[in-house]
Amino acid sequence: MKIFAKILFVIPATILLLGSPGCKKFLQKDLQGQLTQQSFPTTPADALLATNASYEIMRDWYYNSGGYPILDIMSDDARKGSNPDDQLNYVGPYDNFTFSATADGLDRWWNTLYVGVKRANVVIQFVPDIQMDNVLRNRYIAEAKFIRGLLYFDFVRAWGGVPLVTTVDPPLHLSRASKQDVYTLIIEDLQFAADNLPMRSEYTASDMGRATKGAAQALLARVYLFMNDYINAEKYALDVINSNQYGLEPVYADANGVKGNNGIESVLEVGAIQVDNTDGGGSQYGNVQGVRGTPNRGWGFNRPSIDFRNSFETGDARYKGTVINLGDTLDGVVILGDGSTPDVTKDAQGNIIEIECYNRKVWVPGEDVITQWGFHRRLIRYADVLLMTAEALNENGKAAQALTYLNMVRARARQGNNSVLPDITTTVMNELRDIISTERRHELGLEGWRFWDLIRTGKAGTVLGPLGFVVGKHELLPVPQSEIDISQGSLVQNPNW
Repeated sequence: MKIFAKILFVIPATILLLGSPGCKKFLQKDLQGQLTQQSFPTTPADALLATNASYEIMRDWYYNSGGYPILDIMSDDARKGSNPDDQLNYVGPYDNFTFSATADGLDRWWNTLYVGVKRANVVIQFVPDIQMDNVLRNRYIAEAKFIRGLLYFDFVRAWGGVPLVTTVDPPLHLSRASKQDVYTLIIEDLQFAADNLPMRSEYTASDMGRATKGAAQALLARVYLFMNDYINAEKYALDVINSNQYGLEPVYADANGVKGNNGIESVLEVGAIQVDNTDGGGSQYGNVQGVRGTPNRGWGFNRPSIDFRNSFETGDARYKGTVINLGDTLDGVVILGDGSTPDVTKDAQGNIIEIECYNRKVWVPGEDVITQWGFHRRLIRYADVLLMTAEALNENGKAAQALTYLNMVRARARQGNNSVLPDITTTVMNELRDIISTERRHELGLEGWRFWDLIRTGKAGTVLGPLGFVVGKHELLPVPQSEIDISQGSLVQNPNW
C-alpha cells in the first residue's frame, strides 16, 4: 500500500466513550480551526481524503493486536522474546495465558478498531451524497466497506459479538450484537466491495496497495473458513486464483521481504516508509520484532519457539525464510544479538526451552532502526489463498483437486531442490486435513495466523493446553474492563472472564 494523502479526524478513542455524561457537553462544542463533520466530506477531493484516512488506521501501532504480536505469542509458534525482563508484566502474560480483562494492549486494540470503523463510516455515510463520478464514488464506498469488514473480522475473531456501529452518530450506549450479526455485516460489506472494486491490474502504480476485487474475494474466503462454510470458501478462493492477477514469488523470503513489496504474491498489504513515526508514514510493526542488540534493528519480540523451529521438514527453505539465528549473515550484516539476553535458556531439569533468535519475515535491509519502520506487512498472501483453497476443497470431498494447490505451495518451498518436500499424495480427508494445517503453520508462521487456525479447527485445547490455554475461555479474549465500566452495563463480559 502506498502512503496515501490523508486527513486526521477528530474522533473519540472509542465509540463507547460517548456514553460518559460528564464529557457530553465538551464533545458537542464546535472545534475551532479544524474540519468538522458538518463541513467534511462534501467535495470529490474530500471523498478521496476521507477514503485515504480509512487506510491509515492499518499503520497504527495499536491496530497490530494492541501493539505487540500477541497472537503469535499465544500460539505454539513463538515466545515473548526480547530481553527477558522487557515488557515482562505487559506482554509476558500472553505467553502463558495469565492475562486478564485489564491486560495492557487489549483496550488499545479495541479502541483503534473502532476509530477505523468511524473513519470508514464517514465515507459510507457521506460520500453517496457527493456530486461526482459514479464509478469513482462506488469505488470509494467499496474501499471503505472493505476496511470496515476487515476491522469487524478482527473484532469477531477476538471478542465474538461486539457493538455494531454503522453510522457516525450512534446511540450513547450500545449492547453487543450477536456473533452471527457481526458476520452478516462483514459479508455484506465484503460482497459490496467485491462487486465494486477494480481488479489489481486496473489500478495505476500510484494507487497500488488499495483494496481490490481480489482482496475482497480472498477475505471473503477467509471469513467463510472461520464460519465453517467450505462451499463459499472454495468459491471465493477459486475466484481469486482464476482471476490470474496473482502468483507466488520465486524466492520464499521475498513473499514478505522488500523485494516483494506490492509484488505478485501480495493480495493485501499495509505499506509504510522509513520514518520513525506513524503520522509521517512509518509503521512500528517491524520495529517491535526487529533484531535486538547487534545489529540494533528493534525490540526483538515474537521469538520463534523451539517447537516451531523443530517442526520444519529437512530442507524446507521456509525455515531460513522465517527464523534468524545468531551468527546468520543477512545483507552483509552478521547477527550477533542482544548481550543481555541468554543465547540459550534452560529449565530446572536442564532442558533447553528457548533460543535467542528472531523473526526473519520482518527484516528490512539497512543500517539502523528507522529502516524497520518501512516494513510492509502482508495481511493476505497468495500462498494463503492457495492453502485456503486446498482446505476448502478437501472439506468438500475434493481431495484430489486440493492436492494441486497444496503442492504448488510446497514446490515453491523447495527452492529448486527436488530432493526435499515431496508432493503430498494422500486423498484421505482426515490425513490431508492435518497435512494442510501443518503446511499453513510453516508457510504462514509468525504472520499472526497460527493461533486463529488452532481455534477455528478445534485443536487449541490439545496444542495450547500445555501452555495454559483453557477450553471454554481462551477461544475469545476478554472485553477490556475499561469498556465495560464506561458502558454503564450495556456491555457484558465473555464467558469465564
